[in-house]
Amino acid sequence: MGHGGNVIDELVTDHREVEELFGRIEALAPGDRKRKIYADQATMELVRHSVAEEACLYPAVREHLADGDTIADKEIGDHSDAERIMKDLEGHEADDPEFDRLVGMLMAEVRSHIADEEENLFPRLREAASPETLDELGDKVRRAKKTAPTRPHPAAPDTPPANKLLTPAAGLVDRIRDALTGRGQKD
Repeated sequence: MGHGGNVIDELVTDHREVEELFGRIEALAPGDRKRKIYADQATMELVRHSVAEEACLYPAVREHLADGDTIADKEIGDHSDAERIMKDLEGHEADDPEFDRLVGMLMAEVRSHIADEEENLFPRLREAASPETLDELGDKVRRAKKTAPTRPHPAAPDTPPANKLLTPAAGLVDRIRDALTGRGQKD
């Protein structure tokens, strides 16, 4: 979280970190308790990443790309689908067969979303926005991730201005809960 560079570099680094966590899950046998630890860590990263994209990236997509509204709405829809899966996944331990089904769905959804962003959205945004704008967006994304929630909140607003108003409070509550329960701590 908070790698530096322009918005595209920042978000691609996030993508690689999540993929690394997915790889760790896939490398373990079904039922291994570490699968839940890695799934929680992936969820925390994905929620922060999604919140930052919704608050900072997608408004810029709307502004800089001719079909930006359509693209942003599709990406937000992808986030909503993944968030519902993550919310369901929260209630299952690694030895529950439903855990394997849900984590598989989450990986497929997120991998498809990442491929779409990296192959389509990011190259177009790099062409349309100035390097200075991309750098500023990178700074905004890093700031947003610091206060973002760490747990899925599928009913929460996902577009400005409501998401920008409610996100810091939800993020604070989530980080307190995580600290008290030890959720997401490295193994």
